[in-house]
Amino acid sequence: MLLSSKRVTAWAVLALWIAAVPAAVPLAGRLPDAVQARSTAELPRGAQSTEVEKLADRFRGGDQAPAVIVYARTGPGITPADRAKADADRRTLAPLATAPIGPPQASRDGRALLLAVPLHDNDDLSGNAKKVRDAATTNVPRGLQVKVTGPAGAALDAGDAFRKVDKPLLLITIVLVAAVLLLTYRSPVLWLLPLACAAISLQVTSAVVYLLAEHAGLYVADGMSTILNALVFGISTDYALLLLARYREELRRHEDRHRAMAAALRRAAVPVAASAATVCLGLLCLLAAHMGFNYALGPIGAIGILGGLAVVMTLLPALLVVLGRRVFWPRIPRFGDAPPARGGLWDRAGRRIAARPRLVWALGAAVLAALAAGCLGVHTGLDRAHFLTTTPNSVQGERLAGAHFPGDESRPLQVVSGRPVDLRGIPGVARTGSPETSADGRLTRTAVVLTSPPDSDAAKRTVERIRHAEPDALVGGGAASALDLADAQAHDRRVVIPLVLGVVLIVLIALLRALVAPLLVVATVVGSYFAALGASWLLFRYAFGFPALDVQVALMGFLFMVALGVDYNLFLVSRIREEAASAGHRGGVLRGLGLTGGVISSAGLVLASTFGVLGVMPVTMFVEIGVLVALGVLLDTFVVRPVIVPALALDAGRRFWWPGPLSRTPARPAPDREPVPRA
Repeated sequence: MLLSSKRVTAWAVLALWIAAVPAAVPLAGRLPDAVQARSTAELPRGAQSTEVEKLADRFRGGDQAPAVIVYARTGPGITPADRAKADADRRTLAPLATAPIGPPQASRDGRALLLAVPLHDNDDLSGNAKKVRDAATTNVPRGLQVKVTGPAGAALDAGDAFRKVDKPLLLITIVLVAAVLLLTYRSPVLWLLPLACAAISLQVTSAVVYLLAEHAGLYVADGMSTILNALVFGISTDYALLLLARYREELRRHEDRHRAMAAALRRAAVPVAASAATVCLGLLCLLAAHMGFNYALGPIGAIGILGGLAVVMTLLPALLVVLGRRVFWPRIPRFGDAPPARGGLWDRAGRRIAARPRLVWALGAAVLAALAAGCLGVHTGLDRAHFLTTTPNSVQGERLAGAHFPGDESRPLQVVSGRPVDLRGIPGVARTGSPETSADGRLTRTAVVLTSPPDSDAAKRTVERIRHAEPDALVGGGAASALDLADAQAHDRRVVIPLVLGVVLIVLIALLRALVAPLLVVATVVGSYFAALGASWLLFRYAFGFPALDVQVALMGFLFMVALGVDYNLFLVSRIREEAASAGHRGGVLRGLGLTGGVISSAGLVLASTFGVLGVMPVTMFVEIGVLVALGVLLDTFVVRPVIVPALALDAGRRFWWPGPLSRTPARPAPDREPVPRA
């Protein structure tokens, strides 16, 4: 009766997913529509620049993001044909603008014109900016350079970069994951199941995120789907690999595959659920962040992890028991088969580590320290010119404008106050516009053009001087936004990193019922993070030619590496604890390493591949995050987890489990080989 009930449950679960997936796919396809492409969406919470943008609706013209068209010649000067072109664009674009377009502004050297087209700063900003660029680059007189910059131009470049690569990146991810699974299982069918579960997890997650964005106000930033693809594909495939490994073991112990699956779920549920909890809680620590992208990634990433967990722990077991043992062909595990003979790669590695564990972990720590030395030369803070791996149209336009106009003409500051401000005499201020009064007459807004480019340190120092001189005013836009973004990232690193470490440590303590083991595991993962950061910085500087790390890379890399890197150590150490209960501490370490080495290595390759794909992105930040996380996962998979952690556990002895019961009572050693059940 019980077995019959389990068979019915498997078919019911399968039917439920068959009904749910067709409903999720159309909603997942609408996720790009939920992306908020406003130029202000990335501003940090509570910053002056954010408050200035919130007050924009109280002034004439409301919330605007201008598209600034720059016309420039390298020759003698602007010709009558060039002026006619700018005037024609002014008339053509008038229906698109949210306010009257002023006449083209000529530079002092007579070789450039500037035309500002006010656009609504909403989710249509990128599309409207494209219309401006298409019109401006049509019928251009010979020898005239035309570029579109300003907030609208920057939003267009960012949107283009993500739209062009999202689908190719997903395809590359699928191909790489499929290749790793084929090499792992060497089966014509089995590799399809983890891949199908990962794809379904992504569709379900995307559908849920879209619904929350549409009906609950969840913020979805540009590039969020790219991170979600890597995260969901990697974590879902990892969980599937771990469950499959346990199921294969249990099929040799149980004649009925339903009993085997029940045993596999019972033994895999705790480490997999603890892994999901670790990553989810680590991501939710981002709710304490000020940066818009960081804050948004927390709940969206957690939804992705829970989606992957739900699919792998329900759909995959149902598929496996319905398809039967034949799905493992040609290496079908039979009831009564002897377990794989000891002496494989990870068994041999364990015996060598056990010979001199202290020397092994000391040498491993020295390797990590040598790689981490590269961190000493790290520079952070990319300017807009290096936002993409190529030079985008908006940056070219900004450079053209900077060559002929004051440094901040395309992105002036906006100073909002309860009274008109006098900024004359402040070093770094080129000129100020006429004060503009709000609709209710209670506020004034003044445009301020600086002498330095908006991304320069000099411009940021000028913003600080203005804020010091006018403490009651709010200063936003241009260089003020860049300064507030840098300050918000510094805040997020100070707050989020300790929170993530605390959460990870608490989950490990609860799972392992020990204190020493979690502290050592967290220390090794932090060490691998700094080693990966040092090694990746050397690659960025000397192979990629990047002048600095994006301000978000250090935090994103730490979050993914610690939360995801702890997973593999968690799977290893929890299995060691399980084996140590019967085989003693030393035997438990060696058997745990031998039993989990292959599957965890495959899982690490999958996760490194999914994040490594970000290296082909045209967005510098994503290239840096992808390379950093991929290097860190590989270090953790092939150096920290199989070498340093077992060596530390062996060197510490039963103290590794202090103050838990395993630290006090030696277990009865079990034989080296598992007992073979009789058929």
